[in-house]
Amino acid sequence: MRVLIADDDQDVREVLVETFRVAGFDVLEAANGLEALLYVKRDRPDAVVLDLMMPRLGGVEALKRIHAFNPGIRVLVVTGAIDPELQRQATAAGAAGVFTKPVPAATLVAALTGPPPPAPPPAPTSKAPVPAVGAPTGRVLVVDDNPEVRAMLEDVLTSLGYGTSTAADGAAAVRAVLAEAPDVVLLDVYMPGLSGVGALPTIVALAPHAKVIMISGVANEDVLKRALAFGAHDYVTKPFEISNLSRAIETALAMRRLETGSERAT
Repeated sequence: MRVLIADDDQDVREVLVETFRVAGFDVLEAANGLEALLYVKRDRPDAVVLDLMMPRLGGVEALKRIHAFNPGIRVLVVTGAIDPELQRQATAAGAAGVFTKPVPAATLVAALTGPPPPAPPPAPTSKAPVPAVGAPTGRVLVVDDNPEVRAMLEDVLTSLGYGTSTAADGAAAVRAVLAEAPDVVLLDVYMPGLSGVGALPTIVALAPHAKVIMISGVANEDVLKRALAFGAHDYVTKPFEISNLSRAIETALAMRRLETGSERAT
């Protein structure tokens, strides 16, 4: 059996890879959600051990994308968040098992060598219309309560060729997304009123094809990883390195094109 280990923590990944190889599995490994989806499409593993809290396509959305491409694949979800709602969503999205870290690697091996769970009912054949892909450069919505940061990001992104709009808080961001769904949202984590973390679920629901990149001046890993688990694509920290920010946006746009192109082809 070929299994894909997808976890952004290198130490955790190495332990899982070694344990599964000793158990006789053919093992692939991915360090983020984008890599995991590409491996699923290219190498067709039989199973995935999936960390929910990864950058570049994480959370339940990653699980949905994997199952949309291969409904029969067996996915074990691993998460550091003890959150019943997140676990419920993962199970509803087709996870064969949900495990809270730390979980012994042998437990995951045993879960894959046991009998498979009952097959889910077939998905409906009708598909919702897919929003049209925007201009090649992409449309970016900048959400930050600091007007200087908004102006700086707007200038930089415009100079890089992106169509740019701004919002000063989470509520304004939701209204902007509702009016016209962007390709990428740069969403500040901490804002007065409706915070970025608070606005995130609504933005993801209103614009499922938009890629949300969380931005924060405080590197609170727990908050950022929780945002990833609930649908954020990636995160960057202030002060910004323009090259890093540009790469994050380019990766998000590439992921968006990959997803919308795949859905059109099916």
